[in-house]
Amino acid sequence: MLSAGQLIWTSCRPLFRLIICVGCGFGITKADLFPAVAAQGTSQILLNIAYPSLMFSKIVPAFSIQNISALGPIVLVALIYQILGIVIAWVVSRLFWVPHRFRWGILVAGGWGNVGDIPTAVVLSIMAEAPFNGSVDQTLGVGYIAGFIFVSVITFFPLGGNRLVALDYVGPDVEQDEVKEALRQRRRRIFVDWPQRAIHFLTCSKAIPQDAAINEKSPTAEQPTVEKESQSRPGPKHVSFYEGESHTLSNRIFGPSRRVNSHLDSAAPTATAVDTEDPAPNILPTSTADTQAAPGRRRLRANLTTFLRNLFIPASAAILASFIIALVPQLKALFVDVAGTHIPNAPDGQPPLAFVMDAATFIGAASVPMALVCLGSALARLRVPRGSWGSLPIGAILSLSAGKMLLFPVLGVLICKGLVQGGVISRDDKVLQFICMFFSCLPTATTQVFVTQVASGTGSAEHLSAFLIPQYALMLISMTALTAYALEDLF
Repeated sequence: MLSAGQLIWTSCRPLFRLIICVGCGFGITKADLFPAVAAQGTSQILLNIAYPSLMFSKIVPAFSIQNISALGPIVLVALIYQILGIVIAWVVSRLFWVPHRFRWGILVAGGWGNVGDIPTAVVLSIMAEAPFNGSVDQTLGVGYIAGFIFVSVITFFPLGGNRLVALDYVGPDVEQDEVKEALRQRRRRIFVDWPQRAIHFLTCSKAIPQDAAINEKSPTAEQPTVEKESQSRPGPKHVSFYEGESHTLSNRIFGPSRRVNSHLDSAAPTATAVDTEDPAPNILPTSTADTQAAPGRRRLRANLTTFLRNLFIPASAAILASFIIALVPQLKALFVDVAGTHIPNAPDGQPPLAFVMDAATFIGAASVPMALVCLGSALARLRVPRGSWGSLPIGAILSLSAGKMLLFPVLGVLICKGLVQGGVISRDDKVLQFICMFFSCLPTATTQVFVTQVASGTGSAEHLSAFLIPQYALMLISMTALTAYALEDLF
């Protein structure tokens, strides 16, 4: 049992290191010493080298056949958190006005959190000392975090979560007044029309006598006349305003998507395998079914190609390979010592590929500080209109921030306790319980900033910035409180 002072200090200490690293990135960016090109280059090193090395160096020694069962609860909790976050964001978007160019992005902001640098930094700090078991729990904790990262990467890139961001920029722009008017009508349907209909239905169902119900079954002489008049009236005319063609925002990030042309487009559509038509005339006669099936097959093939390309980006590929190596004793013994498995050692007495593990550990150690510096740099580049606070969706901003950083941790603790009570999460695995609780208080991932900048075509993410900043401010409070509660509850 930790004392109150120890509990508070243990909970706050990881945040000091986090704040210092983020502050350094923020400071050098504001001082114009870390330009956008340098930040992009650092992000590429981080995503393609440093993070894969960190995942490999932690997963291989941490997992084995004996504890791989923990991967199931990790995937389950990660998916529950994503769905719950999307639901919270959807409710916010139904009750408060959201800019038209952020109508889908708010769902991404709710569903995908910062699962990489922030939890890794906190876990490495907290689990280095009592009440945890030092380096053993550190390695195991980062291995568990890799499971959350893998789910986030798979759902965001190969499964198309990033395409939700691209949907914000499909079609013409809509004025704020029109969006607010649509919100007022929606609120009226939710809070006025539907309750009135429910009350009217309940009242009428109790008040209608039996003879009235019998009379309704017997048509009067006037009803056929009414039916004839209704049949003679012309039906309403329906006009389709759809126009557009396939347009690829970024094959690497989004894959093929449908886009409606508008006056906001700054460049001509990029041709892909999906939207390129064959210029040669069709000499042989083809059936209508074949004509319709060919574009569908091409679109399916293009989507499958995008899925596989994103599936095997360095981060996800390193996680997959690491789990395979960790579960095969003969492969794992090439990198680390494995009890009961004999592999001829190198001349220094170490496993033959121990030098690969040493290099991965050395490179991976740079991933967390680099990521936090890049996080500070990204926050420094966010722009919030200072002179037009009235034009910001204050209700949606505050509601989403409160939902993710205040309500979500409470729900996360209840979910984790329920899974422990149900036997899904082992009661003895304190590391897994702490990490599952901790992942419920993560702010929106800054990856969405870069994806939005690409999707917008202008390099801006002004709507997203207003939603991010309050979350990262509340994070310091909610993360400290949740960490203190989790330590008190577990130990």
